[in-house]
Amino acid sequence: MEEKTLKEPILRLDNVCYQYRNKYQSVDAVKGATAEFYEGNTYAVIGKSGSGKSTLLSLIAGLALPTDGQVLYRGVPTDDFDLDKYRRTNVAVVYQSFNLFPLMTCLENVCFPLELLGNSPKDAAVIAKEYIQHVNLPESVGKRFPNMISGGEKQRVGIARALASGAKIILADEPTGNLDVANGEKIVQLLCDLAHNDNYTVIIVTHDMSITQVVDDVLQMSDGYLLPLVAEGCD
Repeated sequence: MEEKTLKEPILRLDNVCYQYRNKYQSVDAVKGATAEFYEGNTYAVIGKSGSGKSTLLSLIAGLALPTDGQVLYRGVPTDDFDLDKYRRTNVAVVYQSFNLFPLMTCLENVCFPLELLGNSPKDAAVIAKEYIQHVNLPESVGKRFPNMISGGEKQRVGIARALASGAKIILADEPTGNLDVANGEKIVQLLCDLAHNDNYTVIIVTHDMSITQVVDDVLQMSDGYLLPLVAEGCD
């Protein structure tokens, strides 16, 4: 904990609230959430369905702005960002259902954010191959379409695509939800390695309590409130 006091958080939640409203009712989905997230660390956000954790992830990802309070990236509120650019370059989401483009090869999926950033197709392919290798996949996977590979491989391609965006915050939304136990453990260990070895900030939103045993910090959502818990830490 002493090391954290020496550096600024990459992401900070400052009394964040979010309220869903329609003409019939309003629902307070997030209530005064305050937390700090540091580079090089892994975090789990746990909670039951309807607790507010998915809404919190959306706020961090820039898919919505807080009704009250602030989400700050490197000290700047997301209100001050072009949210499209913020989502392209600062945060990347890894999904339970993988969300790979089915009509693109795995290599083309990883190339996609690189080309959005202005890389030529040729340069993007070179860089994408490096990211595919970085998530411990053989280069041959890049030539296949998503329906030709296993769930664990799909999730690794999804992580490679997230890395290719250049974002330093990886938001993993139930990343083990569609995987067996063995592959789920490998994916979580990969995310831990990316944080500890490559200085990413990894935030995992999950129902899987086993993940709390290997991340650095655990936060629990309950009825819209965000509470810190004690984690055992990554291996």
